[in-house]
Amino acid sequence: MSTQSNAVGWFEIYVADMERAKKFYQAVIQRELSDLPSTDGAQMCAFAWEGKSGGSAGALVKSGKMGPGSGGTLVYFSCDDCAAEVARVAPAGGKVWQTKIPIGPYGFIAIVQDTEGNTIGLHSMK
Repeated sequence: MSTQSNAVGWFEIYVADMERAKKFYQAVIQRELSDLPSTDGAQMCAFAWEGKSGGSAGALVKSGKMGPGSGGTLVYFSCDDCAAEVARVAPAGGKVWQTKIPIGPYGFIAIVQDTEGNTIGLHSMK
């Protein structure tokens, strides 16, 4: 494995209803999603990504092979202050599992569930 890049190079969040999921993530994370070409019958919408900045690229995926759910991999979205995103979760149709809590010198996290049943993390330094 290369030591010159972040450990995560791509992520996929599986969804059952693409339009509902897009609305949720655009409302909570406040980033646009762009349709990607269909691969193997899957519908994909990518999160806006800046190639030279930190972090990882990823997409929402609607696929007949994989489905949404809680208890698998947890993706953390970077935020300025994760309390702001937490405040947008319920109005966007999601659920808050853990409000903003400190994690020592590593900042703060919150855990929420999207409209598809996926659990995601929110992380901020303030």
